[in-house]
Amino acid sequence: MGIFEQNIKDKAIELGFDLVGITTADPINEEDIGHLRQWLDEGLAGELKYMHRYLDKRIDPGKLLPGAKSVICVGLNYKPPEEAIVQPTENGPYGRVVNYALYDDYHTFIKDRLFRLASFLHELAGKENTQYKACVDSVPLAERALARRAGLGFIGKNHMLIHPQLGPQILLGELLTTLSLEPNEPICQDCGSCRKCIDACPTESLQPDGRFDARRCISYLTAEFDGPVSPELAAMIGDRVCRCEECILACPYTSKAPPLCNADIGFRGERKWISLNEIIEWDQAAFERLFKGTTVERTGLKRLQRAARICLKNSAR
Repeated sequence: MGIFEQNIKDKAIELGFDLVGITTADPINEEDIGHLRQWLDEGLAGELKYMHRYLDKRIDPGKLLPGAKSVICVGLNYKPPEEAIVQPTENGPYGRVVNYALYDDYHTFIKDRLFRLASFLHELAGKENTQYKACVDSVPLAERALARRAGLGFIGKNHMLIHPQLGPQILLGELLTTLSLEPNEPICQDCGSCRKCIDACPTESLQPDGRFDARRCISYLTAEFDGPVSPELAAMIGDRVCRCEECILACPYTSKAPPLCNADIGFRGERKWISLNEIIEWDQAAFERLFKGTTVERTGLKRLQRAARICLKNSAR
């Protein structure tokens, strides 16, 4: 790794990222492309119609930024400190919210710092010599495949990027650039015989053959899907009112990972457990008081209230 690349990586860490790696802007490998196409063709993406759009850009960073030669991949550890999570005391029953939703919207946080990193590139290489595009997961890009290629971790059986020290609770971002940078090597590691994530999945959306059926995933059902939820799947939602992270929490790397130490990203531990009855009574203003500027805002009040009704029914079983 040259001095130029090391300066970029040092700057990314200074900006608050926990991980940074560099890869080429070449398309992702044929095996990954094949898995993605098969997943879509078999209908396992359910109603995630955006996964079908811009497929050419999703698999080829050069289609997002013409002339791109390199991708700087960054990761942010979001494992919350246990002592910062507010435990429920009254007004139950409660619904659980996933950990990354306890923070202010990471899209804004990561993109802002990617823009700062791009400004640093301009200082190093000259503004006239480089173009860039900052990406978070709202941009069609196979970010986990790129992060793996950049050495940020390996893809686990839970389909998440797993870093050997930081585990799978990692938020990703990418900076595409026309600069030609020396790439990192991937990490040669996998889950081995471990299948704890598969066994922990409440709805068996993670299948032993490696396939992922989004149509059965609680994250999809509570935050992406607008149709009726079958009684069978609704019962499996339990008290998960906003998405699910059982496959992440079951991963052995999760328990070994340190908690987030970046104080810049806003954290509110009182969002973890929410009274289901209160959610059902909320109007839009009440919803926004707690969740405006978070990823839950994208889920919306209507979906959250539908999930709350399902969780309430489950609590009465």
